[in-house]
Amino acid sequence: MVGDLLTVLALVALLGIVHVPLGTWMARVYTSTRHLWVERVLYRAAGVNPDGEQTWRSYALSVMGFSVASVLGLWALITAQRWLPLRAGREGMSWHTGLNTAVSFTTNTNWQSYAGEVGTGHLVQMAGLTVQNFVSAAVGMAVAVALVRGLARERTWRLGSLWVDLVRGTVRILLPIAVLGALVLIAGGVVQNLASPTEITTVTGARQTVQGGPVASQEVIKLLGTNGGGFFNANSAHPFENPNAFTNLVEAFLVLCIPFSLPWTYGMLVRDRRQGHVVLVLMASLWSLGLAAAYAAERAAATGATGALEGKEMRFGLIGSVLFGTATTGTSTGAVNSMHDSYSALGGGMLMLNMMLGEVSPGGVGTGLYSALILAIITVFIAGLMVGRTPEILGKQIGRREITCAALYVIAMPALVLAGTAIALSVPVSRDALLNVGPHGLSEMLYAFTSASNNNGSAFAGLSADQPLLNLMLAACMFLGRFVPIVLALALAGSLAEQRRRPVTDGTMPTHTPVFAGLLVAITIVLAGLTFFPSLALGPLAEALS
Repeated sequence: MVGDLLTVLALVALLGIVHVPLGTWMARVYTSTRHLWVERVLYRAAGVNPDGEQTWRSYALSVMGFSVASVLGLWALITAQRWLPLRAGREGMSWHTGLNTAVSFTTNTNWQSYAGEVGTGHLVQMAGLTVQNFVSAAVGMAVAVALVRGLARERTWRLGSLWVDLVRGTVRILLPIAVLGALVLIAGGVVQNLASPTEITTVTGARQTVQGGPVASQEVIKLLGTNGGGFFNANSAHPFENPNAFTNLVEAFLVLCIPFSLPWTYGMLVRDRRQGHVVLVLMASLWSLGLAAAYAAERAAATGATGALEGKEMRFGLIGSVLFGTATTGTSTGAVNSMHDSYSALGGGMLMLNMMLGEVSPGGVGTGLYSALILAIITVFIAGLMVGRTPEILGKQIGRREITCAALYVIAMPALVLAGTAIALSVPVSRDALLNVGPHGLSEMLYAFTSASNNNGSAFAGLSADQPLLNLMLAACMFLGRFVPIVLALALAGSLAEQRRRPVTDGTMPTHTPVFAGLLVAITIVLAGLTFFPSLALGPLAEALS
């Protein structure tokens, strides 16, 4: 147990070391008036004016247009794989699996209805999936920054330019860290080559196919960009993706470093670092509670002296598996180094609840920050009703338009999760895809739609999702779960930016105090609890009690 605690403390220390410098660097990236030469080349090629700014509607249309084009382009690339070079013997996917995959990687979900090592060749991995891992993460950061600009600016329609934010997030933040991270992973033993599948003879005389490929370059951005799609079907449990305890810690750090640093960026952009501290308290509190609950559940299910290792990666043990699972389900990553379907009922339920909280523990790259800010707006509104004060945040009044956008944002994801699960369980062809029946069968389907609607991408492996109906339903949930909240967040940003900042008075409710931070954490938990408790009671809780 001491070793487990030291592992957690080592990860927390690494996150604490990079919190200020990385957060400061990201703030400078999005406020700089200087364009790098490589950025100017990209702007010129795309016909973009780098000094122009957009309204929230134009920003939202740009996000949607870019993303739809990305889906169609990636779908075409996957479909044409059998005629492309560097396919390493892989054939094209079925049309519905290809569409599901294209939507999945464009929406930062990386849900995989196919086995990674046999589904895509090297060219599709590098030119398709890896590229989308970069730009989908950059889109999330761009939307977060646009919402922060709405809070920081006044009497304006300008929210910045998606194209500038997209290019800067990719070129100045994601690419440099990814290059450094890939070198660290390669030094730790992660594979990086263009080798074709190799036939080897095992010590027992059997023949086995060993896959190679550009694994490290895919692995680093799948984690850094909180994407999650594995080069191999076993994902980060595969020794070519995650060879040892050192790389396991590095990969968990890559998942969390940007989401936990963005609160500092937020504080700098609004010129009040105390506001960033409140968001950090929300993220850190929920992540810590989730880790403690999942760890306690798995230790309670221990059998013998080795602990509850069913579904865990033996190389990492209980803490290595639970820590990684909490990090990835608390963000929108979806990578796994152990099988969540084999966790104890309460442990697997806790991983599911991490996603149901709405991507704030600490959430995905960008999505965690703007989700937390919208929850802060909900909290301000509720607190204002409780004490009879006009709800304001950073001098901006929360009126009918603002609270409507925030309320619709909060209910969009639960509507997709619960409706999708109900429809899938009522149709025999999708119900037959479940490996289990009873409460655990419900958990498998509920987990799938929770993962898709929150753009996470992990799964309870008992669901055989590669069939037309589930592929299309999950693709719809991924698309709507990504872009409905983005449009609502940008509409909220536009409404806030148009307001004049109100001066602070004795009647102004402070949003930087420990009391407000505690209220924010409580409301976040209550919202998720009221929404999902009935379904959790029928699934993991009923299984645990049985």
